Amino acid sequence: MFNYLDLGIAFTIALLSTLLLTLPVKKLAVKIGAVDFPNHRKIHKKVTPRLGGLAIFIGAFLGALYLQPQDEHLFEIVCGAIIILITGALDDRFTIRPIAKLTGQLIATSFLISGGLIIERITLPFIGQVELGFLSVLITVLWVVGITNAINLIDGLDGLATGVTTIALISLFIMAIIDVRILAAYFCIVLIGANLGFLFHNFHPAKIYMGDTGSNFLGYMIAVISILGLFKNIALLSFVIPIIVLAVPIFDTVFAILRRSMNKQNIMKPDNKHIHYQLLNAGYSHRKTVLILYGISAIFGALAIIFSETTITANLLVVFILLILLHILAELAGIVMGGKRPVLDFFKRLFTKRKQKEQEQL
Repeated sequence: MFNYLDLGIAFTIALLSTLLLTLPVKKLAVKIGAVDFPNHRKIHKKVTPRLGGLAIFIGAFLGALYLQPQDEHLFEIVCGAIIILITGALDDRFTIRPIAKLTGQLIATSFLISGGLIIERITLPFIGQVELGFLSVLITVLWVVGITNAINLIDGLDGLATGVTTIALISLFIMAIIDVRILAAYFCIVLIGANLGFLFHNFHPAKIYMGDTGSNFLGYMIAVISILGLFKNIALLSFVIPIIVLAVPIFDTVFAILRRSMNKQNIMKPDNKHIHYQLLNAGYSHRKTVLILYGISAIFGALAIIFSETTITANLLVVFILLILLHILAELAGIVMGGKRPVLDFFKRLFTKRKQKEQEQL
């Protein structure tokens, strides 16, 4: 069982450590040239230090050191995290090629696989538990690399990736507590603390970015936590739950691939048409855009918890709500009906009429 006092102390250690360590990390980033320069695709207008993920890693590590977790896979998880951290730090400093980043991610994943931490089975409706067999390794690689890059892609606005991953981690933490997944809960609580400590420096206007050091590390750890806490669960549709929790970064990545394919563009080439850019183009401020995506992420996180704990009948209602939310995200991504936004336009007209009625009554 859990000692909630210890969890609280570890959370506090991670939060305060990251809060304090971010300042020297910022100075280090400037000194070694790990900075982000403005360009036509980016929102910020001044040179900003990267490498903030290093503070997140150290803060989380110190929090975990207090908890002293014990698990047969711990060594491989830590080795993979260090490889991911080094890969991200190199990219923050030298902007390495995508193939080099992918190589680092694959090496990190290979540590997990060598230690036996793989997605061995999923549970499907009307079929039951399905053993993946020889596909286990492939599915694990796709999951870890996919989530790592999804978090990286959503890191486009001040505080966005930090907040979205924190919300996802809170959802995963609640489910880990419910299912008594000790290592998953330990990882979640220290990462939540570290993220919140970093968010103080990272929320708009950001004084430092987490960079690939942070986004890759957080993506890797969330992928690991979901394998530890959710894919090991044999409950019905357990494989869907981590996808719901991470719906915003996952589907933003999927929509980006679809959009670029439809426009006959290189799917690996960055653009400024991600969901957060679309909200900015719609007239929302930087802060409001980030807060809107926080809200959407929180809804997905809450739905994931409900989905994991309710009956099939209730799950049908959750699925219906999820489909509406995903359609809205697809409209924001510009891949519906040639860029049209019927659902968003409907809600916009609805709120406009309501506001007009309220003004008339006054």
